Amino acid sequence: MADRCIAHLDMDAFYVSVELRRRPELRGQPVVVAGTGPRSVVTTASYEARRFGVGSAMPAARARRLCPHGVFLAPDFAYYREASREVMTIVRSAVDAIEVIGLDEAYLDLSEVAEPIAAMRGLAAQIERTTGLGCSIGIGPSKLVAKVASDAEKPRGFVVLTREQACARFGPSRCGLVPGIGPKTVERLRALGVDSLAALAAADHPRLAARFGPRLAAELQRRARFEDDSPVTEERKVVSESREVTFDQDVRDPERLEAILDELVGRLCAGLIAQHRRGRTIGIKIRLDDFSTHTRARTLAEAVASADRVGPIALELLRRFAPPRPVRLLGVRVAGLEAADGAAEEQLQLAL
Repeated sequence: MADRCIAHLDMDAFYVSVELRRRPELRGQPVVVAGTGPRSVVTTASYEARRFGVGSAMPAARARRLCPHGVFLAPDFAYYREASREVMTIVRSAVDAIEVIGLDEAYLDLSEVAEPIAAMRGLAAQIERTTGLGCSIGIGPSKLVAKVASDAEKPRGFVVLTREQACARFGPSRCGLVPGIGPKTVERLRALGVDSLAALAAADHPRLAARFGPRLAAELQRRARFEDDSPVTEERKVVSESREVTFDQDVRDPERLEAILDELVGRLCAGLIAQHRRGRTIGIKIRLDDFSTHTRARTLAEAVASADRVGPIALELLRRFAPPRPVRLLGVRVAGLEAADGAAEEQLQLAL
């Protein structure tokens, strides 16, 4: 850890914790933040609710069956974004180089901090004192070690590990513990008899390469050995923006789909213009009732952001696809984003 010192700060059950800040009477109860529709999913569950088996991204209907006496709250993302700004303002005041990941986590480069462990303990205490929200912190020589360390002892965990210590501590763990090794890859590894990080790190490379290809096999083994030199990037480059909706009941009517797409385009373009951004690639996403997902896109010669430019192209893509089955999900996306200059921005505002 002599050369680099990286921390990963992860807010504990963030959305639920923010809700409990304004509803303190719910503390100690199983609280679940989830949408109200029949196809909605769990956004976050309190640790009390997790004891019933409730977890993030689980269908809300299943969560209600597992935890029938739980308190279910509809998400309030505007409130969560404001709470995130409170937290990240404190973090930015303490450390120069940070990489914010979503609303509730960030990587911090502590390589130039004289007493990094003491600094992070002080930061966690300041966040809780100022916002009433708890966090877990992992510290290591890389983003990978720090990330896994921050997850190890939630809530309010504080874990410091070298790479070698991470290998020893997490070696018996499933391969999916490490970011970047997804469920499908875990299943393919298990089919080869590789069911732990230690086994993956020690696996015969030619055998892995025959299944995954040499580059992916090498990357998998690097992750299993907690080898990572990726930098803490202070500004994340957002390359696309999208809006989508999952229907409570499948939609078959083409006119209704077009009306919903028009609404999604309006919301997306309003956000792009507010952020002074525009993009060249317009795409749609459609998930049918058989769960097959289809995308269609077109790239333009110039970047656009206004609804009157994005809408007709998205509509044409939808009509050309002509969904052959009822639609479960519909979305629209603008990619290849860039900053809008002053003149272009003025024109975009007028176009609205």
